[in-house]
Formats: sequence, structure tokens, C-alpha cells
Amino acid sequence: MRIFLTLFFLCAAVPPLQAQEFSDEVRQFIVSDAPLVALTNIRIVDGTGAVARDGQTLILRDGRITGFGAGMAIPEGAVTHDFTGHTVIPGLVMLHEHLYYTSNDPDRFILSEKPVEFPRLYLAAGVTTARTAGSVEPYTDLKVRQLINEGRIAGPKFDITAPYLDGDPSQFFQLHGLSSPEEAREMVAYWAGQGATSIKLYTRISKDMLAAAIDEAHSRGLKVAGHLCSVTYRDAAELKIDNLEHGFVIATDFLENKEPDTCPGFPLQRFLEVERQDVDSLIKTLVENNVAITSTLAVLGRFTHDVQGPNAAANETLGAATRARYLERQEGATRRESQNPLWTKAIAREMAFEKAFVEAGGLLVAGSDTTGIGGTIAGFANHEQIILLVAAGFSPLEAIKIATHNGAVSMGRLEDVGTIETGKAADLVIIKGRPDENIADITNVRMVFKDGIGYDPDKLIASVRGRVEN
Repeated sequence: MRIFLTLFFLCAAVPPLQAQEFSDEVRQFIVSDAPLVALTNIRIVDGTGAVARDGQTLILRDGRITGFGAGMAIPEGAVTHDFTGHTVIPGLVMLHEHLYYTSNDPDRFILSEKPVEFPRLYLAAGVTTARTAGSVEPYTDLKVRQLINEGRIAGPKFDITAPYLDGDPSQFFQLHGLSSPEEAREMVAYWAGQGATSIKLYTRISKDMLAAAIDEAHSRGLKVAGHLCSVTYRDAAELKIDNLEHGFVIATDFLENKEPDTCPGFPLQRFLEVERQDVDSLIKTLVENNVAITSTLAVLGRFTHDVQGPNAAANETLGAATRARYLERQEGATRRESQNPLWTKAIAREMAFEKAFVEAGGLLVAGSDTTGIGGTIAGFANHEQIILLVAAGFSPLEAIKIATHNGAVSMGRLEDVGTIETGKAADLVIIKGRPDENIADITNVRMVFKDGIGYDPDKLIASVRGRVEN
């Protein structure tokens, strides 16, 4: 009886996920929707950093992982997929995503929402859980999440961030400027009520507004990320911010005579001169306050051809005019870097500091950030980000862990996603090759499972080719 009750409560705690209807729009991308599935002859990289297990059978039932192992018996009635020569990793959990594409026209700062195109591209890359890191069309973002959850459009499980909280965003047409700590609280409360599940603080927010926003968000169970400038990382950490975006390259802690609540910009030359002991001191503060750092090397690298040049496959998703503008800007960035390689040097330092942060016990997570000078495209940039983590000195297994397990830890969702474990959601990326040995294989995605439903990445990508415009 005791064993029966234990099994009963375990089943009650892990409900099936697959009882969902899908629209015809979504059905065109689905290639596996059986309630019982066996993936055979597959290598498992489970996301914990452990070495791969060869010759495995992985069982999915009603949207969850129910078991795996070498020589595991295939349940009667299971639909079988033979994945000889393939590796399965957990669905990617990425924490700096957007549902808009950057404007690469320097004369207008209007960001273009991609509510159908980008969710498809994220899913095609194996991103099954994602946090948007700032919204310019918050009602659209919330609607996208609703439609995905209802099975009406294809995409990941989204944590939707409220509109940017900023002090004086005059350079951006689509951002609202806060006038007081009270307004910061009101804005957090309002968007929490609308369904936002995280908050993003931006460059010109004041320290008292930032403190009020964090306090209000935490009282409602929401996490807070920051792309900061007016407030230093150290001050934000001591106020218990949860995530700091873009690594160390934008931190204003290292600037001499920085005035409080003033954004002096991000001088790369000063970043290149900062003493290592100053960085180590900041890292210690971040680790002590449990602040995660979000690595966005893919967008930083786009400022230099040497680090991250144009991605031909990604550029096929761009409309002709948008592609031409991006390539022109990339050429200009490359030309400037050849004369004064500040970005190339800064990215190398950023990589070293991110590695030091992890070695000091910090939680590093990853995201793509579809901004910059263009060319940073949803899905494709997530793969670029993981590849650049390996360039930064992480092993492929460590890079995969950062993009899966660590993201789930940061979002508070490790009990359900982020690793391949019995009982967890069947969020899986099937990759031809061995990405744990050759990280470039991460781009060879052959099927993506989200809650046990298998999607065709090639069809998802083909459906948006040439449609990403700004």
C-alpha cells in the first residue's frame, strides 16, 4: 500500500502535458505527436555537465520523460524513432530573447515586432523555454504567449518581461520614462497584473527607482534583470537584482569619478584598462548576492567580423532591403575594427571575465539579444552564443549546461526543464553529430520536442525565409 501511495503522489505531482489541440498553422510543423514515443540508438547529453551516454533509449509519455537507458524495453504501442548518429540535449533555456528585431537604420529607433517569425525561429533552434528581456509591444508579447499556450501558433514557452523601466529613454521612441520610485512600483504592479512574469531595468533608471522596482517585483514573485548604466553593478547587486545582462563590458563600476544616477556611456577603452583585481572584487560581490550574469556574446561579436561575421543561413530570413542595410553596417564595423580593434579586444576580455565569474562560483546564463547592428537573428544567434561560449574557454559540455541547466536554475524552473531527467517535460533537441565533442554540431538540429510534441526545424525556418524586415 505504501508503494502504491508513493507512486500515486508522484504521478499526481507530475501531470501529463500533452492534452492540447493544435491549429492547422501549428500542425504543418509537427512531425511527431504520439502520446507514447521511444527514441532509440541515441546519445544523451543530459545538461548537467556529465559526459554523454551512448546507445540509449529514451521514452516519452504524455509530454514527459518517463525513462531512459541502454537496452531499455520499448513499451507496447510506442511510436519509435531511430536516431542512430544523433545526440539529444535538453531544450535550450535562454534568458535574453526578444520578439522584435533591431532597427539598423541610424536615423530611426523603431524596433519591429516579429510575433510569428521569431517564435518559429527560436523553436527551430531548439529553444523551448525563453525569457524576453524587455518589451516594446508588451500586449503583443503577452498575446504571443497566450496563442502559443493555446496551440494556435508555434513557439517556445515564454517568460514575458514587462516594458523597459527606464529614467530618460529619449533616444528610443517606444520606451516610457519613469519620473519617480512610486511610478516604478506602479508600473511593476500594473504589468504583473497584466501577466508579465519578469521585469527589465534599463540604462538611465535611477538608484531609488531601481530599488523600488526590485522591491515591488520581488514582493510579487517576479525576477528582475538589468541592462544598467546609471546604476553600477555593485549597487544593483546589493539591492538584490536577479540578473545583469551583457556581462561585464557595460558595467560602469570601473569608471573613475562616476556621478550617481548618471549614465556616462560605455567607453570600451576604459574597459580594456580595468585592473583584474577590480573585476575580481566585483565578481565576489555578485556571487555573494546570487546575481546571475547573462552572456550575450553573439550580439557583441557582431560588431566585428573577426569574432562573429555574417551568418549566411540566418541572413536568408531577412528581407532584401533589411539584409542589404545590415551587411552595409557590418562592413562599416569591420572597417572601423581593422583601424582600431576595440571591440575585438573588449570581447576577448569579456570572455575571460565570464570564465572567471563561473570559476568563482557565479551563475552564468545565455541569450541571443536580437539587436545590435542587425544580423543577430532569433534561433541562429542562440547557436552562435553557445559556440562563442566554447571560444571563451568553456568546454562544449559546459556551454550546453549554461544554455540549458543554468537558464532553468535562474528562472526557477529546474524542477521541470533544463535537464534530461525522468519526470521532467519532454523538451529535447535532436542533433545530428556530437555537439559535446564538436560544438559546431549544435547547428545540425533535426527535430525539436516541446512537451513531447516533435517539430520539424527545417519547415519552421522555411516558413519565415525573407520575412524578417525592419
